[in-house]
Amino acid sequence: MKKKIFITIIGIVILISSCTDQNKNEVVVYTSVDQVFSEPVLKAFEKQTGIKVNAVFDTEETKSTSVLNRLISEKNNPQCDVFWSGDPMRADVLKQKEITEAYRSPASSGINAAFIDKDYHWIGFSARARVLLVNTNLVKPQDIPTSILDLSNEKHKGKFTIANPLFGTTSFHMAALFATLGDEKAKQFMEDLKKNEVIIASSNGDVKKKVATGEIPMGLTDTDDANEAVKEGAPVKAIFLDQRGFGNLIVPNTASLIKNSPNNENGKKLIDFLLSVETEKMLAESCAQMPLHKGVAVPNTVPSLDNIVPMKVDYARVAQKSEQIKQYLKQWAAQ
Repeated sequence: MKKKIFITIIGIVILISSCTDQNKNEVVVYTSVDQVFSEPVLKAFEKQTGIKVNAVFDTEETKSTSVLNRLISEKNNPQCDVFWSGDPMRADVLKQKEITEAYRSPASSGINAAFIDKDYHWIGFSARARVLLVNTNLVKPQDIPTSILDLSNEKHKGKFTIANPLFGTTSFHMAALFATLGDEKAKQFMEDLKKNEVIIASSNGDVKKKVATGEIPMGLTDTDDANEAVKEGAPVKAIFLDQRGFGNLIVPNTASLIKNSPNNENGKKLIDFLLSVETEKMLAESCAQMPLHKGVAVPNTVPSLDNIVPMKVDYARVAQKSEQIKQYLKQWAAQ
């Protein structure tokens, strides 16, 4: 009899333990955003809600690809609740692969519809922009390019750098250019860059370093990296390109809810927080990201989207184009 009671008690303990494990007050987020900037936001969410955040971060060199591939591999057994992407392209890839689900967060109110997926599989917030970072000690004002296409001009031969186009926002930028210019013109531009001896850096941070130190006069990078160079006191200037043409690429962060995720409701709470004015204010202060909500108080070093002519982007098409040109970019980068 005692043995039966003991076995029963053990069974109850195991059952309670199992239920407790299934109802942990936590959320799992995979993010391609630099840990130094994303982690404080996630800590703020933990403090405000009491929900524990388990975060998986990408590396600088493989930015956006390792967590993306992990999410794809986990499609039939989701381990993640929220994907916080540094750009919409990766978020749309997941949508097309049916890995995310629709969530119309109330915090998306006030965000321009151009930065929201029409089916609410991802919602944009806090944007960066792709810019040309110029070392003003090495480049005369009259020689600063005004269009990305100017980088194929012979006078800039061997004097500019871009990050590996297979990763991060550089891959997004290339896919957007192919979608905007068409394959033929975009491939010609890429071949012209090669002929003009473009230097391929390991990352956007590496581009910033090379330009800031004067190793290379110019480089394509993101506004957050450019801002870091300015804060460090480097003699640099960020140039928004194609302001009289097809516009400058704007790169919003995005938040996506993973389909059949283990902590779905907490995932929605985290997305609400990421889209909040509080988060946009934090990211503006930490890395000069531009809020998508109106009226967010930001440092005067943060540019306003109201003053930038943006490139018109069909994010779904760009995501498809990214897959189509991947092999070409591999060959291009290996040459």
